[in-house]
Amino acid sequence: MKGFDPKFRDFPDYILGITKEIWEDRGIATLHRYYSDDIVVRTPASVVVGNQNVIGATMATLAEFPDRTLLGEDVIWSGTPEEGMLSSHRLLSTATHARDGVYGKATGRPLVYRILADCHAINNQINDEWLIRDQGAIVRQLGVDPKRYAANLIEEEGGPENCVRPFSPAIDQPGPYRGRGNDNEWGQKYADILTRIMGADMAAIPAEYDRAVHAEYPGGISAHSHPAVDQFWMGLRASFPDAVFQIDHQIGRDDPLMPPRAALRWSLTGKHSGWGTFGAPTGVDVYLMGICHAEFGPWGLRREYVIYDETAVWKQILLQTG
Repeated sequence: MKGFDPKFRDFPDYILGITKEIWEDRGIATLHRYYSDDIVVRTPASVVVGNQNVIGATMATLAEFPDRTLLGEDVIWSGTPEEGMLSSHRLLSTATHARDGVYGKATGRPLVYRILADCHAINNQINDEWLIRDQGAIVRQLGVDPKRYAANLIEEEGGPENCVRPFSPAIDQPGPYRGRGNDNEWGQKYADILTRIMGADMAAIPAEYDRAVHAEYPGGISAHSHPAVDQFWMGLRASFPDAVFQIDHQIGRDDPLMPPRAALRWSLTGKHSGWGTFGAPTGVDVYLMGICHAEFGPWGLRREYVIYDETAVWKQILLQTG
């Protein structure tokens, strides 16, 4: 771990350790050390540049959810300490909506939801990030439909002309990371599976997934077996049947005590032109960013975790349809 604090034994330990230190140990000031001054953080909701903005957002979240935990389930990574490393970090977060904030008046409701974050780090600092929270799960647990939440957000941010624009390549800001991951066989296998599914080859699901597959999907949905997997991917692709599917980053890994696994960051760019997960087609342009993790076993893909932000998709649709 050349260039990194020696208290971290390896890169996953660094990612898990600083996350706990920043959020649960209240070491928010350590962001000055662990994040670069000009970091670019992309979420489906926006793109933010600069560590001061990250610190402000962190404090606002902890003010609204003071007991928030971030339980690191896995870190799938690529790269080297000398050239920089990319972590795809999967977290399970628990929190109580205890104070007023961006999610509205305090409800006192407990939340459980997942996050996937791709972070580039070199010399003990993160300087580029792509982060997706399961906003659909969050707002539903607060008693709000994702489409309604998006509409409320547009209004609260000053209306269609003034609100924060959801992330798309058109408003992206360049960061230092230019890598594409690694060429491990498991990353390639998962990429091939998703490419087949997005190409309408739904027969890939019974062919490549374990019949007892356990899946975690947007909206806090836990699903099992082939029909549920088919329903999820079919519903998404049916909403954007002509959109361009692109794999933007790909990692595969074989690690001791772990199953073979993969992490993909991908996108759909195109029209909301079909009936599916997002209701009646509107014909508007949508950019959807997704991150997913997969674990493989002797009978195929046995665990799948997928996150995209439903509220950011609805915000794009509503901004173009009124």
